[in-house]
Amino acid sequence: MTVTSAMKAIRFHEFGGSEVLRFEDVDRPVPGAGQVLVRVAATSFNPVDSHIRAGALGELLPITFPYVTGIDLAGTVAGCGPDVTGWELGAPVVAMLPLDSAGGAAEYVLVPAGSLAPAPRTIDLVDAAALPLTGLAAWQTLFELAELKPGQTVLVNGAGGAVGGLVVQLAVDAGAHVTAVDVPRHADRLREYGADRVVGPLDLDTGPAAVGGPFQVVVNHVRLSPDGLARLTQYAADGGAVASSAGPVPEDPARGVRSAGLWVRSDGAQLTELAAKVDAGTLRLHVAARRPMADLPALHEESDAGRLVGKTVVSVP
Repeated sequence: MTVTSAMKAIRFHEFGGSEVLRFEDVDRPVPGAGQVLVRVAATSFNPVDSHIRAGALGELLPITFPYVTGIDLAGTVAGCGPDVTGWELGAPVVAMLPLDSAGGAAEYVLVPAGSLAPAPRTIDLVDAAALPLTGLAAWQTLFELAELKPGQTVLVNGAGGAVGGLVVQLAVDAGAHVTAVDVPRHADRLREYGADRVVGPLDLDTGPAAVGGPFQVVVNHVRLSPDGLARLTQYAADGGAVASSAGPVPEDPARGVRSAGLWVRSDGAQLTELAAKVDAGTLRLHVAARRPMADLPALHEESDAGRLVGKTVVSVP
């Protein structure tokens, strides 16, 4: 890869705690075949960023050191590879970067052209960095794993989180009847999203009837014990589906209940549809905090300690 001039980036050279993150001068990349160079306005923090940094996904996700952290990005097109067309210089864009390469916490990053989408125009470009990974996770959970159909009943466990809130909105927009599960402080926002019913955290001992179930689709974004995940299956109706991003849920072949785990992937076409829904007002992003790039190591530390709540976007100077 040809390089020219320098830029700032936050990267790590070994697995470890937040202390391995370094604010460094690195060479600015030049786009090659199939690549777009983006001037980054913002990235965001996702819990998987900490898992990658700590080496917790080492077997599933081999990475090359040094690794620039940050999976999401929002920014503007700064250059295109020789075979890339359709993107104008300065165009506002968003993308989820491939997990094995990432690179969002940098002034410039190379993005596979197929991962890129026009940024929503109705929100600040920095806030648009909250959309890619969470939006794609919600989309792929509902429409690929659960194969949601209009009119179906949906239970969303962990509906107040960054992904869960988008799941609720996408399901409502698709014509589903949604029961949202989370702590009371999220209830008003979930009703604004269009949930038919909002209930407190599930008591897995009471069963589905206590929350209006069973449901044709069950979506889980809450960390549960293996026993809790197994008991979650009872909330699915016969022939239903369970999709979980927080561990595997056993299937129930006797009742025709299938389950699937989520491993989100980058997809520019899906992200384009999600951005259009933001501009249409059918999808709202809930940004809990905006922090500067220099705070990113502190964000990792806060997340590791369980003190980080909600979606945080990180502006790149």
